[in-house]
Amino acid sequence: MSNLDIVAGIDGSQQSRAALRWAAAEARRTDAPLRIVTAHDVPDLSAPQADEIAAAAVAEARALAPGVEVSGAAVSGDPASALLQAGRTAAMLVVGNRGRGSFAGLLLGSVSQQVVTRASCPVVVVRGRRETPSGPVTVGVDGSSPANRALARAFDQAQGRAGELLVVRSYPMPMPPYGMAVPPLPYDPDAVRRDVARDLDAILTPWRDRYPAVRVRTRIEPGSAAKNLIDVSREAGLLVVGSRGHGALVGSLLGSVGRQLLHHADCPVMIVHPDRRTGLRPRRGSGRPGRLVAGRRQEARP
Repeated sequence: MSNLDIVAGIDGSQQSRAALRWAAAEARRTDAPLRIVTAHDVPDLSAPQADEIAAAAVAEARALAPGVEVSGAAVSGDPASALLQAGRTAAMLVVGNRGRGSFAGLLLGSVSQQVVTRASCPVVVVRGRRETPSGPVTVGVDGSSPANRALARAFDQAQGRAGELLVVRSYPMPMPPYGMAVPPLPYDPDAVRRDVARDLDAILTPWRDRYPAVRVRTRIEPGSAAKNLIDVSREAGLLVVGSRGHGALVGSLLGSVGRQLLHHADCPVMIVHPDRRTGLRPRRGSGRPGRLVAGRRQEARP
């Protein structure tokens, strides 16, 4: 059974070319096929132009990733719909943070809301530094199930890159009492930090056992999860977060945390969704959770 492919959304913009480079590197690293999708319902992009962009992207990807199976074509229709359809049988979707035409509002408009929130596979938004960063894989965790899914992907990414994993845990500061008549609650910041560190260690222990080759560092910070993650993104190679979470991460894709990460992170951001696809199951026995393979009749791509 073959690996699922990596799908890159390309429109000829510089940002989408950065996404293409990232996707080609990832396909080469994971030995996965790379599929390039260019949609041409954009007013300033004709069908011949779209064909030319797709062909150029395929040629560039083959030069960047020798030996990788690369395919691509221009399709007529809405870019978000084309990417969502391709993502139904993909290992991940890769897009740039800006584009031309309908892709221009990728992070702010309807295309982003559909692709980032409705995809049935992880979505990587390539932003920040132009070339593929070489810093550690970084993941934000809060103890929720979505954060645990992100943690699984992050360990998998870190092992595949033979690198380091930085785990970031944020926790809220106590709210000051309302009104002078209310005595302040006792608060020991060191004790709170120790409790958070203890909980995080319990979460990470089974993952460390499963991935002994991954070097794990932790960063525990009070305050805003978005700010803490943006801060560490300046040195990160990839920032991994779940699509939902507790506390500050609730609604992260549509709320303030997600918007801030997708607007201000200085490295590619991977949003990990619950797998909503049918006919797909985790590969077993590989020691790399999160890799998916197609099952029998469901292997055919649309």
